[in-house]
Amino acid sequence: MTVGAGISVSDGNLMVKGSCVLANVKENIVVTPAAGGALVDGAFIGVTSDQLGSRRVFPVGKLEGLRFMCVFRFKMWWMTQRMGNCGQDVPFETQFLIVEAREGSHFDEGSQYGEEQSALYTVFLPILEGDFRAVLQGNEQNELEICLESGDPAVDQFEGSHLVFVAAGSDPFDVITNAVKTVERHLLTFSHHERKKMPDMLNWFGWCTWDAFYTDVTGEGVKQGLESFEKGGIPPKFIIIDDGWQSVGMDPSGFEFRADNTANFANRLTHIKENHKFQKNGKEGQREEDPALGLRHIVTEIKEKHDLKYVYVWHAITGYWGGVRPGVTGMEHYESKMQYPVSSPGVQSNEPCDAFDSIAKNGLGLVNPEKVFHFYDELHSYLASAGIDGVKVDVQNILETLGAGHGGRVKLSRKYHQALEASIARNFRNNDIICCMSHNTDGLYSAKRSAVIRASDDFWPRDPASHTIHIASVAYNTIFLGEFMQPDWDMFHSLHPMAEYHGAARAVGGCAIYVSDKPGQHDFNLLRKLVLPDGSILRAKLPGRPTRDCLFSDPARDGKSLLKIWNLNDFTGVVGVFNCQGAGWCRVGKKNLIHDEQPGTTTGFIRAKDVDYLPRVAGDEWTGDAIAYSHLGGEVAYLPKNATLPITLKSREYEVYTVVPVKELSSGTRFAPIGLIKMFNSGGAIKELRYESEGTATVDMKVRGCGEFGAYSSPRPRRIAVDSEEVQFGYEEESGLVTLTLRVPKEELYLWNISFEL
Repeated sequence: MTVGAGISVSDGNLMVKGSCVLANVKENIVVTPAAGGALVDGAFIGVTSDQLGSRRVFPVGKLEGLRFMCVFRFKMWWMTQRMGNCGQDVPFETQFLIVEAREGSHFDEGSQYGEEQSALYTVFLPILEGDFRAVLQGNEQNELEICLESGDPAVDQFEGSHLVFVAAGSDPFDVITNAVKTVERHLLTFSHHERKKMPDMLNWFGWCTWDAFYTDVTGEGVKQGLESFEKGGIPPKFIIIDDGWQSVGMDPSGFEFRADNTANFANRLTHIKENHKFQKNGKEGQREEDPALGLRHIVTEIKEKHDLKYVYVWHAITGYWGGVRPGVTGMEHYESKMQYPVSSPGVQSNEPCDAFDSIAKNGLGLVNPEKVFHFYDELHSYLASAGIDGVKVDVQNILETLGAGHGGRVKLSRKYHQALEASIARNFRNNDIICCMSHNTDGLYSAKRSAVIRASDDFWPRDPASHTIHIASVAYNTIFLGEFMQPDWDMFHSLHPMAEYHGAARAVGGCAIYVSDKPGQHDFNLLRKLVLPDGSILRAKLPGRPTRDCLFSDPARDGKSLLKIWNLNDFTGVVGVFNCQGAGWCRVGKKNLIHDEQPGTTTGFIRAKDVDYLPRVAGDEWTGDAIAYSHLGGEVAYLPKNATLPITLKSREYEVYTVVPVKELSSGTRFAPIGLIKMFNSGGAIKELRYESEGTATVDMKVRGCGEFGAYSSPRPRRIAVDSEEVQFGYEEESGLVTLTLRVPKEELYLWNISFEL
């Protein structure tokens, strides 16, 4: 039978456009075409079963001899990547899988080589059906399995016809995007990121209080931190006041959790207002009832004194780690009740978690799902009245463990997410929410509005194994997460042995850029590569993802591959190259480990087509030639179409390339604007670009920011003007690099008019 645009089960094999992806497919597996006819290259995999159960596992077929990359939850809260070539390599809790069904040139020209020669990528998306959630996993027979669970023993009946969506095509990024959009139309419970409003805080430099103070954060500490940045000339424009501002306490019979640099997970919320540390003249054990003397007085002061645009605060999706204390005075109407979380077997088989263990031991005060909108609305309306602009909502995946008695994990999660999004829309003007500890599909497939998601486990400043792992995990997780929301790469420290590495990655990530420096501990030279004097950043347009030729290699473990991450600006591309070898999540030890103390030097290459969507900004007449400007090397390389540029990096080294399509004018002159060459994402400064070939060849552009601006020109320009005023410039005959200096503009987000006469 042929269904779903070339996806079918034939002679016991799952065939995808002529290639066998799964062999020995079980007889109870059914394939249903996606609604939408010829517009959709995809089909749903389901099962027929007359057995009941709140958790069932169904083998589908054998996966053998094909390279794949998947992202799976190695902890309850977070995903990471794994590469393999057979079913038993697919871990528990796999939420996304892409298989190289047919190898081909990674940079096909489409029909030029014919369909037979092109690579074929097959994507598997386990989804939600009714009250059940599906994930993928492998078994020792190399079979790919569907694990289906409700999270409530009383919810044991399922339909089973639409459990996994499968799609295929020759462009992996387009296949993934189209697959998620098809699932969006099928489920009608979430929205693709393209249809979401992005909060403006993404475009500004920020500071988070977490590593600076942990839960000891105070109003005075917040002021000290902002003053410290201002002295160095890099002012944050948004701040996240992390865990430590709320009114919380332990039950008298609770088991306290004690560890360095973390919260006491046994605490519960006891009041929606701030604790004494954020009240004017606040004293422990006393409550200041006048709102003007509460959180509002600090928020008003820091906004006025430091010209802050946005102030966010942290809270857990259940109020606090231990929920809301049942029966506490003033919060009785939320009808919080004690529940004891139960994690699924798949999560239990991966990395253990102190936070979850503490919550499971102490229980969680869960607000009645029918009352949770009132809880959020009262919390957020109070925060908004105090001048707070948005929230970072943490510990989101805990909801999947609390589904018993509530109709299951999917139903409870959706109820909470709908209430949360409704409250955000009502109380905050810019869709101001960051989702955190939220890497489960219960939440992703229930998020209609939320547009920013933390993309990996935390930045761990004191764990040397974590830094290369962090960069690789975010990049690969983004392949999936970036379809739902803008991935957030987390805070980092500007003064840290790995600070440049982290900073460069965030510059190509298209994400918010914020640090968690202690007051007085900053590297302003590094920050100036990321942040302009007005506090804005040069943010790339897309979620940064691994290049096509990195999809199935393992840049953390294989000892030979570099990780390349690509992104796009208005008129240029950017590629970050990172040596991430030497550490990874260990499936035996169930934790991050350094497996090679001294990984060697690694060599690779870049080329213009690493920026997958570069043709979209290059124009119809682009020949394929490009300029690659290296940030650290400071060199211009002219790349003819399909040419490669070799790069060699030692352990934990990086480089960032600005990749610019070369424009050939009618006079034969070639030109390519690079941007602000002292910034990591140089090309993000160019906001408008126009070429004029009639008569004297001219190039006009609008550019944001200040400092050294660079461009490639095959002849020395005759004249360059900035805002109609002729300026001096430098020119290197050998490389064609033109440089000029832009002064610091007086206006925020000012655009310089730069005109080149060639």
